[in-house]
Amino acid sequence: MMINLNKYSKKLALSFALLIIANINLHAEDFSIKSNDNTTKKVRDIIDQANLASYYAGEDGSTEARMIIVDENGNRQMRQFTILRKDEKDLGDQHMLVFFSQPSNVKDTVFRVEKQLAEDDNRWLFLPALDLVKRISAGDKRTSFVGSHFYYEDVSGRNPTEDNFTLVSEDKDTYVISATPKDQQSVEFSRYVVKIDKSNFLPMETTYFDQSKQAIRKMTVLQVQSIDGIPTVMKSRISNLANSSYTEMQFRRVKYNLGLPDNIFSERSMRTPPKAWLN
Repeated sequence: MMINLNKYSKKLALSFALLIIANINLHAEDFSIKSNDNTTKKVRDIIDQANLASYYAGEDGSTEARMIIVDENGNRQMRQFTILRKDEKDLGDQHMLVFFSQPSNVKDTVFRVEKQLAEDDNRWLFLPALDLVKRISAGDKRTSFVGSHFYYEDVSGRNPTEDNFTLVSEDKDTYVISATPKDQQSVEFSRYVVKIDKSNFLPMETTYFDQSKQAIRKMTVLQVQSIDGIPTVMKSRISNLANSSYTEMQFRRVKYNLGLPDNIFSERSMRTPPKAWLN
């Protein structure tokens, strides 16, 4: 089946949930199917549509989010924050700010991302108690994001040049794509498999496997809602399959096409948040 990019690109969009949890930054330039031109074109189209649906809703957007962290003993922690995001263009670079409001030990912490397709993303964390803006090094990108099961890299997605993609199978409802990192030493997994809903191209489940082929980590979409005609993930979960701990992400007040100004995506906004866009 050939996919019309123009037909879908303005209808499908990113939910912030997927942006944070799906951890797939799919792109047409990197995948490994070599069987024939038609197969290559088909996988390219699927990957582009999934990327649009997962990361590029409208021109910009905002949402309030609550993260519930549950450890292996059932102990629960909560993080609450607001996300602002703006695209430079579809399937291109992006800017993001994450403003934490609860609990008190992370209140006023700010995470900033410059997503760059041509090189490593830039990431910074503002620590209000120290009045310090700390740059997150590329080597720390797969460490825990504020104590959750998400990694810093999950927030903006992996660089699309880091993986090869293969269409594994499809049925009437779902595409199944396998992704293999080009540099196995740079990550804790050997590959991941993502299931993409054909009706909206949202990645609904992503499972990560270790070197012994054991499933170690899974992202699952729990609720999708149409916001301004855009399929949007409202609830999702990422689980550590080794000990059954997990983090659940819940979203509300999702808005698209706000006209966010370019200049708010700056270090200044980390120290002085743009309150007009956070209410």
